[in-house]
Amino acid sequence: MKKMFTTSILLLSALTLGGCATVSKEDLAEVRAVADQAAADAAEAKTLAADAGKEAAAARAEAEAAKSAADAANRKAQETETKIDRMFKKSMYK
Repeated sequence: MKKMFTTSILLLSALTLGGCATVSKEDLAEVRAVADQAAADAAEAKTLAADAGKEAAAARAEAEAAKSAADAANRKAQETETKIDRMFKKSMYK
């Protein structure tokens, strides 16, 4: 999409300049260099976004694992509390 946009801008610039004056090879090369740099920047941004997505997925997996461990610890604490209550009640009835 960005490549098409960049190409369209280049083509429009070339046609506009061609209608008003001749375009030198240096001007065209400069425009092409700017377009190539824009394409490279877009590719780098895409790579960075993909990396960020992978890091977010890893962070989510870690958070889910931590929640699972916390839930297990909570269940164990509740079980222990129940056992202590039963032991206390048994000792009170004796």
